[in-house]
Amino acid sequence: MIKTTNLTKKYGDFIALKNLNLEIKQGEIFCLLGANGAGKSTTINLLLNFIAPTSGQAFINDTDVVKNAKKTKSFLTYIPENLMLYPTLSAVENLDYFLGIGGGKFYKPELEAFLEEAGLQKEAHHKRIQFFSKGMRQKVGIALAIAKDAKVLLLDEPTSGLDPKSSNEFGELLKKMRKNNVAILMATHDIFRAKEIGTHIGIMKQGELKHSFATDQISLQDLEKLYLETMNLNEV
Repeated sequence: MIKTTNLTKKYGDFIALKNLNLEIKQGEIFCLLGANGAGKSTTINLLLNFIAPTSGQAFINDTDVVKNAKKTKSFLTYIPENLMLYPTLSAVENLDYFLGIGGGKFYKPELEAFLEEAGLQKEAHHKRIQFFSKGMRQKVGIALAIAKDAKVLLLDEPTSGLDPKSSNEFGELLKKMRKNNVAILMATHDIFRAKEIGTHIGIMKQGELKHSFATDQISLQDLEKLYLETMNLNEV
């Protein structure tokens, strides 16, 4: 699970994140909507312990992110907007390398099975990553999460730049992981995809979580209206 308690990040007088209280349980997909600079990526970076909080706490699987950074990373997989993989290695080789860093040891058929479960076509398993589309690279990231048996998945704009078919396929993979009781936090600009795959949705602006609700409590039309109203509020 993912939990934050009054999580705050300041840079001098600038407040990037203010008193964020968030709880994402196993089997939930929380989609965090907001414009650039709203605090979405800051939230994810704090959960990854890439940056230190000014105040408040963050927990992954009931473990304090700051006090037990290495342990919390063993519970999660992070997929950014542009997943960094080694271009001259194949999908299988990349998976083997990154799992090996974490101490995992798998045979080639096992690695191929993880990639197949993540939706990567068999003919691509041994092709170099440099020839992959963004959607195919993201599937390697999902395969990594499956292989690690990750309890938590953190996603920062993972569908940005994907064509509609690839975006839909990625959404279906997330639904599958949800059924496996993974807690998922996805920062996104895509209102439609958030409504389609999320169990919960939050709207952030200027470092604050302005709204948070279960997805089935709101229609797509009302979600879009609320989002636009929130973004335009107090703007000159």
